[in-house]
Amino acid sequence: MKKLFTLLLIVGISAFSFSQDINYGVHFATNISNMDYDVDGIRSNPHRNGFVFGAFVDFGLTETLAVMTELQYSPEGANLQDFKTDYLNLPVILNYNIFGGFKLGVGPQVGLKIHKHQDGFKNLVFSGVGLAEYMITDEFGIDFRYIYGVSNVFDDELNLKATQGVMQFGFTYRL
Repeated sequence: MKKLFTLLLIVGISAFSFSQDINYGVHFATNISNMDYDVDGIRSNPHRNGFVFGAFVDFGLTETLAVMTELQYSPEGANLQDFKTDYLNLPVILNYNIFGGFKLGVGPQVGLKIHKHQDGFKNLVFSGVGLAEYMITDEFGIDFRYIYGVSNVFDDELNLKATQGVMQFGFTYRL
């Protein structure tokens, strides 16, 4: 019974996934990031602004549901020299088309530190992503994302614990 169920599940998913659209595109945004400390962190904690760019693939599952994955460069941290770090992020977002071109989405994100070595930051961080997107035309869209850090950004040897909160305001172009 388990084998039959598994076979039917695989055949159903395969037939269903090949009949849907796959879209490619680029994403450009501006970041506003900051660090949230568990206990007393750095005295001055100014937000850091930066430009984000990336490329994405959008896999349509149904008319209203899609999974989007993206590879993006994102400057994050606080706006102090020792607390700036850059990431190569990989979000996987489940999108739901509410109406017309308006979409909402959520999903996980993993970030790989690319800025410095042995600077006190972890090499991998994990976050949750919330997305609101409006497609103005079939090719151009605007979006807002909030990335909520769930893992500590500092190495375990340090006695600091902090997560990052990032807001992104961006534009998408589907090829």
